[in-house]
Amino acid sequence: MYIQYVGFNVAGSSRVYNYDVLDIKERREFTVKVQSEAFRPARLELQDGPSICFDRVKRELGAETEESRAEANLSIGERDIDEYLERQYPRKSLAKKAASGR
Repeated sequence: MYIQYVGFNVAGSSRVYNYDVLDIKERREFTVKVQSEAFRPARLELQDGPSICFDRVKRELGAETEESRAEANLSIGERDIDEYLERQYPRKSLAKKAASGR
């Protein structure tokens, strides 16, 4: 299976990231919505958008079964953001980032 980032659109107060999932059997399209307010100092940077959304698509695909397929339209919540920041920027880095105002 191959997950390909296609791009994003700005829709109202959010960014919607688009992905194609290519498999031997089929091609599927996924969208992941992130509220614009998530991109603020000491939270997500714009560059984090494609990565956090890719992680979400990958997680959903990994959890699907024959009976329960992944939803095509996903969204990023506060819990997703917290988990992503913890993985990408360990606590020590987050403290420095917050102190510097970034």
